[in-house]
Amino acid sequence: MAVGALRPSFHLPCTPKSSPFTPRIQPESLKPFRKRSFRFFATPVCSSVVEEEQSLSFTEPESALVEALLGIQGRGRAASPQQLKEVEDAVRALEEIKGVPEPTSSSLIEGRWQLIFTTRPGTASPIQRTFVGVDFFKVFQEVCLRADDQRVSNIVKFSDAVGELKVEAAARINDGKRILFQFDRAAFSFKFLPFKVPYPVPFKLLGDEAKGWLDTTYLSHAGNIRISRGNKGTTFVLQKKTDPRQRLLEAISAGSRGVTEIVEELVSLRNNEGEGYNETLEGEWQLVWVSESEDQSLQTIAAGGLEGLQVVKKNGQFENQVQLFPGFKYCAIGNISKTVDGNTYSVSVDSGYALVGGLRFPAEVKSEYTMQLLYVDNKIRIMRGDKGIIFVYLLLQKASRN
Repeated sequence: MAVGALRPSFHLPCTPKSSPFTPRIQPESLKPFRKRSFRFFATPVCSSVVEEEQSLSFTEPESALVEALLGIQGRGRAASPQQLKEVEDAVRALEEIKGVPEPTSSSLIEGRWQLIFTTRPGTASPIQRTFVGVDFFKVFQEVCLRADDQRVSNIVKFSDAVGELKVEAAARINDGKRILFQFDRAAFSFKFLPFKVPYPVPFKLLGDEAKGWLDTTYLSHAGNIRISRGNKGTTFVLQKKTDPRQRLLEAISAGSRGVTEIVEELVSLRNNEGEGYNETLEGEWQLVWVSESEDQSLQTIAAGGLEGLQVVKKNGQFENQVQLFPGFKYCAIGNISKTVDGNTYSVSVDSGYALVGGLRFPAEVKSEYTMQLLYVDNKIRIMRGDKGIIFVYLLLQKASRN
């Protein structure tokens, strides 16, 4: 096994299959969103950490980082150059702010952190490159520096039903930002077994290869965001708690259940805020999820933009582009306009065409229906159709000013 698999980058000795539904999510245009605040109960990992109610809040620079991370698949593996630049710029901005001074001495660094994004230097092992980039699994890091037995543990959670792999390292504080660690034990905890299964790595025989360090270059004053850099040159972005939009895209990308529940949470939060919508629908939108429907005809797919793009112009004209398979694209053209009834929109599809190779063929597409806008911000749009079908869109690019 490559030594890189022992670094705090989280690995598995196998390559899992991808999710059956993995939409292409490649946003190119984003802006910071306003500060949001949610309530949650923090779960302690070490005995020295006291359970308390905290507020999930972000400053404007932190919000810029969260926005840049939205829609990036594989914790950075599938990021475009533009996405990487936006994340790197947001990371550098926070590191310049510095956050909590001497983070290793703060109790805010304690607890379980979810890995949201990581870079991959050329020295990364094949296991690291294949495993960390799979959204189906959740990856965490537990930090426990206040107990007698100081520990930093990397955790791969397969699912609630299966279990997890926990790789532990003895740790000690080197200075105000650096933690020294040495991996010494690991085991699988499966829900269907009453005992742990040892992870077959001879830590003692690896010597210095099992050692490393981790610098915390930014720790938010609210204890919600942490940026760390490892001895292999890898950058990590971790969060104690993720906001509903992050969890929504995470669930969609992983093909897991619970998308509807998160949609309801987002809609409820927006309604509770009691503020008006920024109902700007113009731009290039990727439809990343749609609830089940009895009507799965080509016309319905094209009208919703399933597995394709919806390009909305400033005058309300739109074009849904559906890539059914390589070399064959189906497009529906119409108009969307807001009615006098709240957040309801009237949609009419009056023409369409098919692109086969380089040839264009007219197609008969006629339909009229209404859609209700449930949620929209500068990154996510959620709408409900006539038959109660829910559509979740991700903004890829804002409309051109031309």
